[in-house]
Amino acid sequence: MIRKAKAVWSGSGRAGRGYLSSESGVLAETAYSFKTRFENEKGTNPEELIAAAHAGCFTMSLAFVLQSAGFTPTELSTEAAVTLEADGKGFRISRSALTLRGNVPNLDDAAFARLAGEAEKSCPVSKVLNATITLDTKLMQ
Repeated sequence: MIRKAKAVWSGSGRAGRGYLSSESGVLAETAYSFKTRFENEKGTNPEELIAAAHAGCFTMSLAFVLQSAGFTPTELSTEAAVTLEADGKGFRISRSALTLRGNVPNLDDAAFARLAGEAEKSCPVSKVLNATITLDTKLMQ
């Protein structure tokens, strides 16, 4: 399976602008720039997209891990917070902090945390990130 996305950029790094498009059409010439990445201008940025990909991948991975263990979640909600920090003359993604909240009938907190840990390690996006990944879980009943 191969998934594709495209980035187009015009101008310098600070004053330029670009757009991102995905094969599925979910991203269709979505604006990004220095200001959307390092300030708060409307648009997206690579780190936000990585955070969305990590949250989505991990949450789906957990659903499969729970299913294999005989549990069906009522709801799983994950927020991923990706940290971009200075690294020499450039930047690097140093961390992705996952915050998971879930409602899974007949499951205790310890088992939920253990299964979530398994899901994090099997998530393909976790595997590709060269960053520290933390996981905070809370089972809601």
